Amino acid sequence: MQSPGVTKFDEPKTLDLISQAFGSVPRPTRKLPDFYTAEPTQDGERLVTLRRTGDLQYAAVSYHVPAGSDPEYTAVELLVHILGDAPGGRLYKALVETKKASRVFGRDFLLHDPGVAQFVAEVRQETSLDAARETLLSAIDDLAKNPPTKDEVDRARTRMLTRMELSLNASDRVGLQLSEWIGMGDWRLMFLHRDRLRKVTAEDVQRAAARYLKASNRTVGLFIPTPTPDRAEIPAAPDVAAMVKDYKGDAMASAGEAFDPSPANIDARTVRPASSSGLKLALLPKKTRGGRVVVSLTLRFGDDKSLMNRSTAAQLAGAMLMRGTTTHTRQQIQDEFDRLGARVGAGGGVTAANASIETTRDNLPAVLRLLAEVLREPSFPATEFEQVKQQRLAGLEQQRSDPQAIAAIAFQRHLRPYAKGDVRYIPTLDESAADLRAATIDEAKKFFAEFYGASEGEMAVVGDFDATEIASLTAQLFGSWKSPAAYARIVDTFKDVSPINQSFETPDKANASFLAGLNLNLRDDDADYPALVLGNYMLGGGFLNSRLAVRIRQKEGISYGIGSQLQVSSLERNGLFMTRAIYAPENGPRLEAAFKEEIARALEDGFTD
Repeated sequence: MQSPGVTKFDEPKTLDLISQAFGSVPRPTRKLPDFYTAEPTQDGERLVTLRRTGDLQYAAVSYHVPAGSDPEYTAVELLVHILGDAPGGRLYKALVETKKASRVFGRDFLLHDPGVAQFVAEVRQETSLDAARETLLSAIDDLAKNPPTKDEVDRARTRMLTRMELSLNASDRVGLQLSEWIGMGDWRLMFLHRDRLRKVTAEDVQRAAARYLKASNRTVGLFIPTPTPDRAEIPAAPDVAAMVKDYKGDAMASAGEAFDPSPANIDARTVRPASSSGLKLALLPKKTRGGRVVVSLTLRFGDDKSLMNRSTAAQLAGAMLMRGTTTHTRQQIQDEFDRLGARVGAGGGVTAANASIETTRDNLPAVLRLLAEVLREPSFPATEFEQVKQQRLAGLEQQRSDPQAIAAIAFQRHLRPYAKGDVRYIPTLDESAADLRAATIDEAKKFFAEFYGASEGEMAVVGDFDATEIASLTAQLFGSWKSPAAYARIVDTFKDVSPINQSFETPDKANASFLAGLNLNLRDDDADYPALVLGNYMLGGGFLNSRLAVRIRQKEGISYGIGSQLQVSSLERNGLFMTRAIYAPENGPRLEAAFKEEIARALEDGFTD
């Protein structure tokens, strides 16, 4: 058995503990079975049509491809990225930009045995599904006449290598990823795959497309016979042991320091430079593996009066930040962050904008400069704005028959009864859709101009960096960026609402959703708070060993999963206790009765020592 380590530990001591605990366990005599059944070669294109209740249309196509350890799989993975990426992928340009689909994506699966590559188009009901399917297949088949270019391959390779290198700097991700490669045969496959990715060419990708993206090898989801079947022979998984026998990896990455994560040490190590702009800085320089550094930035704006009836415009303005600046297109922004080896996100909501960075010491200054451009100089491209609206409308439509979404909205609307137009108001799906359809790009631009700035906010930087350099650079980038509107934190006050019991029908859905809860006039410095934390954990917060889970899931088998949550603020007396469960619809009455009995038992009998 192999198991990846995900943190620093004392290796001799750990091995000794393992030996003591498991050394006496005899080696098993049984052998894992050899599976002789192999997926047969597909004899022609297949079409499957499924009709059932739903909100969005989908056109999907799958192709059989080799195992994740096969040398040719790297070319397949790049091919999926070239076709399915947004916004530079071919399918995105053919379907989303022409409004034939609201979203497209491609995915492949790194498996021990041969698997599939898949491409999916999400289509709203008012749009032709046939047109989307035809365009989807046409764009894939067009690879035969217009092979992947070197630029497409280089762009996909850069992004994939960036993600891999960033993951290698985070020990928790390394451990999780290594376990997947171990499942394929050997942990070294991860690094062999990286090396192959560095070397694969546009010609390799085109050969993979010609070999696997054949009409006879795809399922569009009706069997259509063809007089001249063109079969794709899928190779068996290769001999991994022989493949990695003499493999030599890269040089060891720089190690981080042994850091004491206690609150006292974190506070002592944190530098908080004075700022004239109003943006509060917290800098914690420390040596990290591979020179990794992370940044979290929050910019706050507005108050309950100035933000009245501005929620939709605020959300759309925030969604446009990463979609183009006055000097860079959306694709150029993405390409530059990838070139700099950075994972960056930026967006905004009704009361604040947020950004995050994960990169390395050498690239942090350049990444910060580009992020400042993203935040300060969005260009609001009309085509991108329309795509945001279409994607959000599709997301709302998808919720119309989703039991969990319907229950959650009704639950929140009852517990938070604010007036329509208030930023704390919970709209219905119909209201959200109507607001989105009516929203204009000028409203989003106006919101940005009237609210965005760095007068109020916080920025935290942790990792391998020069604190003096980053403090000075932050002042240059954000010091003169003042917020036009005054900021005042919006208080979410306690609401003493009356109890209700509601149910909603969602036809043809196998799973039902149960939500129960109440508002609490409580803050986390109240005397009752610690006891409530423990009580919630024993009642439903302890996963499978809680009272609700033991009774309702494990003993009676009423629910697939059930648990409770306690949410209490440090700022205002407005807490929430809630329970959530998923179950088969016919078990609804039993679930509710059992839930009420367990709540009553806790209230009447309390808990044992």
